[in-house]
Amino acid sequence: MRLWRLGWAALLWLALFPTSAHADELRPAYVELTEQAAGQWSLLWKASANSRLGQTGSIILPENCVAQGEPSRQFSGGNILTSRTLACDGRLEGQRIGLKALELSTTDALVRVAPLLSDMQTLRLTPDAPVTLIARPSVISNVAATYTIIGIEHILLGFDHLLFVLALVLLLKGGWLVAKTVTAFTIAHSITLVGSTLGYLSLPSQPVEAVIALSIVFLAVEIVKARSGDIRLSERFPWIVAFLFGLLHGFGFAGALAEIGLPQGDVPMALLTFNLGVEIGQLVIVAVGLAILALIRKFQGQWLQPAKTATAYGIGIIATYWFVERMIA
Repeated sequence: MRLWRLGWAALLWLALFPTSAHADELRPAYVELTEQAAGQWSLLWKASANSRLGQTGSIILPENCVAQGEPSRQFSGGNILTSRTLACDGRLEGQRIGLKALELSTTDALVRVAPLLSDMQTLRLTPDAPVTLIARPSVISNVAATYTIIGIEHILLGFDHLLFVLALVLLLKGGWLVAKTVTAFTIAHSITLVGSTLGYLSLPSQPVEAVIALSIVFLAVEIVKARSGDIRLSERFPWIVAFLFGLLHGFGFAGALAEIGLPQGDVPMALLTFNLGVEIGQLVIVAVGLAILALIRKFQGQWLQPAKTATAYGIGIIATYWFVERMIA
């Protein structure tokens, strides 16, 4: 009976978390408008080669701008990079910019507008709001808000980062211990994220993503094998385990952030607030996980350990699939 329940729980996990998901699925389109001289703008447009957004015709340009010449296109890392020149009559503030097909997709888009005589700003387009107005917000607050939201979304939608944090919640006892361990994880991945983004550190993405999947398998095994009075390695040194694995997860974050793009001139602020957003997202996962465990413990205490074990099996199955998939990709 117990194996039957565990099997159904594992199938439920497989249904809830797509097995083809990777660590860093948050890869929005990116549009950059930079004023080169009065009225002359350069347009840089990046989108997935597999997306209908990969064509410059999908960009809703400001009404006072006209594209000049033929676009230049190149492929890079599964993306189409398109550049061309725009002639704009007057300022862009107050004009609309957007993407025609964004409402049919599941991704976001970032728009960076850099005039010569006013503040740069970073705008965010979503499927629910594919068009926005170019205003004059403070560059610092604008970049901070945008990349904080991106960081929060990244940890909540990057399924293997999410499962790693959830596994820590299931393994460790006590909210404060979990919070401190997750913070150690954040510090570690911040180190490799910043080092990789700035070009000081580098590792090939395929083995990194494979080992990230293995880190989740390791925690799942630790949960299943945990016994009262028998302290596992990850329970004895949770900060060290989280820190070491966090270093690897940081390379995964860096790959996703490279796909998103960073605003030139505001890289430190973007990195800081992206990491802040990731930490906020992690603490949300911790709070929700601990709340669910507390409810089970209060109303059906005898189900607590079977629920942890069943969830660990589901997490382990998914992570094992990811590991095999990434090794043969």
